[in-house]
Amino acid sequence: MANPLVEVINVSYTYPGGIKAINGITMTVEQGEFIALLGQNGSGKTTLAKLMSGLLKPDEGMVLIKGKDIKDLTVSERASIVGYVFQNPEHQIFASTLYDEIAFGPRNLGLPEEEVKRRVEEALKIVDLDKPLNAFPHLLSVGEKHRVAIASVIAMKPEFLILDEPTTGIDFKRSLQLMRILLKYRENGGSIMMITHDLYLAAEFANRVIILKDGIKIADGPPEKVLVNEELLTEAGLTPLHVTLLADKLRDYGFSKNIIKTMDFVEKFIDVLRRK
Repeated sequence: MANPLVEVINVSYTYPGGIKAINGITMTVEQGEFIALLGQNGSGKTTLAKLMSGLLKPDEGMVLIKGKDIKDLTVSERASIVGYVFQNPEHQIFASTLYDEIAFGPRNLGLPEEEVKRRVEEALKIVDLDKPLNAFPHLLSVGEKHRVAIASVIAMKPEFLILDEPTTGIDFKRSLQLMRILLKYRENGGSIMMITHDLYLAAEFANRVIILKDGIKIADGPPEKVLVNEELLTEAGLTPLHVTLLADKLRDYGFSKNIIKTMDFVEKFIDVLRRK
């Protein structure tokens, strides 16, 4: 694509105290991508995400949003293109009612109240949260708070949504519900970068995987290529997918190591049984 949404150009960032969290990373984000950002704790994932959203400014290199240096954009200009959902929704939720929480961003964009109301209702529908608009957000469950945090960002209609460990603290059913929400957002033209430790979710839903180690990008490519590289995953401190390891053990029966999705394995298993 000629005009990427976000460009990270040789970016480095060092925290006060001398800890270099990001070291010379270059990457682009195109429209419609679903990126899974992987790596151990301390690998630089959250720092990179904050640099891409403008919450941090790079020490070296530059971040461009739709061709403009992020340093030259106002908060509202950044927020209208890049939305950031914190790992802990408690760090993001502050209003006394559900409506005011989700309406905060659109109001800051200067939208008329009628449009604000429409966006609040639309965002709640997208995240499938059926709660009274006067509900106190802090009394909601962990999963519901995550959806409120996502809704509050979606209400600003950003083109690129960054989520930091969005499935932390929620069960498998809620994780799948969240993935459906993100897929719907992507179907409507949005781009996504999800920080996660869950290689299963990366394999099932992402179309691109980036792995960081010690602030350096060590992998960037399609899940079916990156997530089958056992040596690379081990280097990054990540455990290879069990389905991939099992498929590799069954190579003599016609399986291949490039299987990363559970249903692909099941379909292959059924096919092998039929041929026996």
